[in-house]
Amino acid sequence: MQVVVVGAGFSGIGAAIRLRQEGWRDLVVLEKASQLGGTWRENTYPGCACDVPFSLYSYSFTPNPRWSRIFAGQREIHDYLRTTADRYGVGEVLRCGVRVLEARWDQNTGRWLVQTTDGKYRARVLVLATGPWHEPRRLDAPGLDEFPGPVFHTAEWDHSVDLTGRRVAVVGSGASAVQVVPAVQDRAATVHLFQRTAQWLLPKPDLPVSPALNWCLDRIPGIRRTLRAGQYGLQESIGYALRHPRLAGPLQTAARAHLRLTVRDPELRRALTPDHRLGCKRLLTSSTFYPALA
Repeated sequence: MQVVVVGAGFSGIGAAIRLRQEGWRDLVVLEKASQLGGTWRENTYPGCACDVPFSLYSYSFTPNPRWSRIFAGQREIHDYLRTTADRYGVGEVLRCGVRVLEARWDQNTGRWLVQTTDGKYRARVLVLATGPWHEPRRLDAPGLDEFPGPVFHTAEWDHSVDLTGRRVAVVGSGASAVQVVPAVQDRAATVHLFQRTAQWLLPKPDLPVSPALNWCLDRIPGIRRTLRAGQYGLQESIGYALRHPRLAGPLQTAARAHLRLTVRDPELRRALTPDHRLGCKRLLTSSTFYPALA
């Protein structure tokens, strides 16, 4: 092969499409799962959605004119990936159910030697599009193996378990927790959240995309590109502020105000107030997490 791409998530699919557009025909995409999709295939827990606006969280060469919300949900993103892959013929070079075991550079031949469960591949170029967080971190707690109820990770959600009227314990308060807790809180009897570190949280303006806006994005030249550029600029400016602590002050003030306005209980508010500067950990967004805890 000229190119071996490892992984068929957002990166792998995008790499395969652009490589073929640039004339690289002799390539293969290896995916260990039974279908493409990456994190949007693996994570199907209630409330799972993106925290980047739809106009930016999509391929620049294939915008989707029919997003339903500003922050798209898991199923909608997964459908977009599959539709895009079909449109550009990624299935022709995709080999699912193939796990890469080893990749080694052969200095003598100037080729990558890739050992897989489907045999050996030789390639001029190796593209690693593997996700960094695709292996769930298991909870190692004394006595957990004796717990009589169902236990599962958000990345391996058991949809056969009905949480209505159940007592639910959620371990962790990161990006997945701020989505899943509000999604189960209203139907569970009680929800207990076990938190190691409080996180800074900004409100998330997750609004439906109106038919009128979708029409404008689809029909008026330049609107979609302008919106994408604006979202890109906003995201980059936040990233710049996080790398320069003095500029992050207004963001931290906004996060603190969001906490104060949505959590009236002083004791709960103290427990949810981080002891580190905003930007030291991943910045989270949600307008429903604090109300769910309250």
